Amino acid sequence: MKAAFDGTTVRCGQDGLTLYDQAGFGRKEGNGLKLAPQEALYLLQRGKIKIDDYDFDKLLAVFAEQPNIVRSYFVYRDLRERGYAVQTGPHDFRVFKRGQRPGKGESLYFIRVISERDPIQFSSIIKEVNTAHNMRKQYVLATVDDENELTYYEIKLQTPPHLEPFPIFPSINGTIVGKSTIIHVPPKSQFEEAWFGSRLDDNRLLLSPFETIYLAGIGDLSLKIDMRIISVEDLIQRAQETDTEFLHKLKVYEDLRKRGYIPKTGYKFGHHFRVYSGQKPHSEMLVHAIEENAEMPMITISRSVRLAHSVKKKMLFGCVYSTGIQYIEFARIKL
Repeated sequence: MKAAFDGTTVRCGQDGLTLYDQAGFGRKEGNGLKLAPQEALYLLQRGKIKIDDYDFDKLLAVFAEQPNIVRSYFVYRDLRERGYAVQTGPHDFRVFKRGQRPGKGESLYFIRVISERDPIQFSSIIKEVNTAHNMRKQYVLATVDDENELTYYEIKLQTPPHLEPFPIFPSINGTIVGKSTIIHVPPKSQFEEAWFGSRLDDNRLLLSPFETIYLAGIGDLSLKIDMRIISVEDLIQRAQETDTEFLHKLKVYEDLRKRGYIPKTGYKFGHHFRVYSGQKPHSEMLVHAIEENAEMPMITISRSVRLAHSVKKKMLFGCVYSTGIQYIEFARIKL
């Protein structure tokens, strides 16, 4: 099939409309068909169209002057070869359910194409995922590495459901020792039943800074240091002096506890918290707290997701807003 290239756009005549009708290629324009660069490259490489004076290499060289066209083409080709009809926009691609196409079907995915080194701006991702959710689509990141291998990640905005609340804890006094707090309770107390602290001996339980501040904040723990009472605000200020991430980690910790979850340190997994629901002996989520305007390289997120999946956990990032916590789940998927 003959097509024409004017230096910026590839168009087919009326006979090109069969490409749209049969497989959802292009967009109708007058009596013909206008092809996106990825579509034109794919059809030319597959021998479905011919363009005077242009083979695949030459056309790719022209389009490659546009940002990200090469990586975008690899994703487009992969989706087509998996049996999907694909159109450009919104985001980068709109992907239809198998067996469906534009004009006669419903799109399933919104896909954003990025490289392994691109930074992920969480505020932007949250907006895009919200848009996809409002349109009842799944939001997918298609990541292209330096060898043009593809990995797909589904991104979801999560709201962990509230679990059965913890019992009311008895009021108790605590003594600040360094960054931790000692409370005197017998073994198998309500505090340990709710997974607070680590046992020093039969009489003493050692609370972490997060546990201390949470319990003091709900009024069940009074704190002393050198025989003087210390406020929660003072304790937070002390913790921030050596941990610049402490405040948003604390907000995520408190939110998870209020929802009935049990956050414990996720240090051995390289994240802030491993999170238990209390119903299983193993943690079910890894959660990393981030500030509202955080950026993170995609390669770092990829490493986190692979680790989480290898230990059968979900990978969530808790984005701290003034109005609350927005949890974002990254998960590898096969399309």
